[in-house]
Amino acid sequence: MDWKAEPIKHKGQSRIVVYFEKNAEWIARIKKLDDARWSNSLKAWHLPDNDENRNRFKIDLLVDLSEIHQQKIEQFKRWLSSKRYSQNTIKTYIEALQTFLKYFHNKPIEQISNEDVIAFNNDYILKNNFSSSFQNQVVNAVKLFYRQIQGANINVELVHRPKKEKLLPNVLSKQEVKEILNAPSNIKHKAMLSLIYACGLRRSELLNLKPIDIDSNRGVIIIRQAKGKKDRITPLSEKILAMLREYYKAYKPATWLFEGQTINEKYDERSLASVLKRALEKTTIKKPVTLHWLRHSYATHILESGTDLRYIQELLGHKSSKTTEIYTHVSTKNIQNIKSPFDDLDI
Repeated sequence: MDWKAEPIKHKGQSRIVVYFEKNAEWIARIKKLDDARWSNSLKAWHLPDNDENRNRFKIDLLVDLSEIHQQKIEQFKRWLSSKRYSQNTIKTYIEALQTFLKYFHNKPIEQISNEDVIAFNNDYILKNNFSSSFQNQVVNAVKLFYRQIQGANINVELVHRPKKEKLLPNVLSKQEVKEILNAPSNIKHKAMLSLIYACGLRRSELLNLKPIDIDSNRGVIIIRQAKGKKDRITPLSEKILAMLREYYKAYKPATWLFEGQTINEKYDERSLASVLKRALEKTTIKKPVTLHWLRHSYATHILESGTDLRYIQELLGHKSSKTTEIYTHVSTKNIQNIKSPFDDLDI
């Protein structure tokens, strides 16, 4: 499992923050460590910054960057902001660049070379079993930083990206989806999960919806400034519209379609994940389902019903058709029609 740990100052204390995907086993393990705490603001667990925890998490990058390094990082951050990169992308790039520069903290930025990038990949990324996606984030950040901010010995065109794993998307059957969507008794929770599946939404797209984005007259939902800063529309069925109307009458959201306990405040991402977790506990499903599985299932199910890939690409907001084509590898519509030669054997 991929994780990342780094030192921080949190509420005036020196702590080590540990980021990892939600996993019950890891949460149980980290809870057993002395003074381990969950932070809602950081959305991560953190522990005391001491030698024991440094060794435990194999952190060899617990160093403070020089003022020059910090100035360059801030300059990069401002450039990203001026180019209107999303806040999530800026955060990802800055953290990736910090990790890279901390590894070479004793070397001037302008002297870091292509050979150093290869050494970093081998001696830090691969040694610590970090994912290719994390490696790719670092590569993207380093290339953009050295191309736009810092002239150096690095030839950014020669910095290679890792080969991407060809992983199939996780897909639920329609019966499994039905189990999950029928589980919540709360209409708000039911509507959120249902809308993700009914329209193939990303989690952030659902939480960024406003009541005015539901165009009942045209039968569409307007998804504004989604991934890649693109607007798109997706069809809104009468069935999901009826559910949304029932929800709206009960909750009367003001600013966001789905708000938290405080009015005008967007529903929290982790709370949404908890909604799915509680729903799963009421089903017979034992798979480690995430919210994105509902989006994958939507795409696969409409493909199996005969929807053209070009339309699916538009509905999902994919930039490349290659991203959409992966659903052809998990669709069972044609595969189920293939007869195995084993069936012809007299066994």
